[in-house]
Amino acid sequence: MIILGIILLVIGFVTGISILWTIGIILAVVGAILWVLGTTGHAVAGRHHYW
Repeated sequence: MIILGIILLVIGFVTGISILWTIGIILAVVGAILWVLGTTGHAVAGRHHYW
């Protein structure tokens, strides 16, 4: 999810499409939050690890 967010950020920046930029930021932030929760041992969506 983080990688997809970064890809959308780059595509949105290069092409100037602001919706891709916004979606990329949201996906990168949500992916980072899920990654941090998974590494600290919290169950995310019923799983003990996110990745």
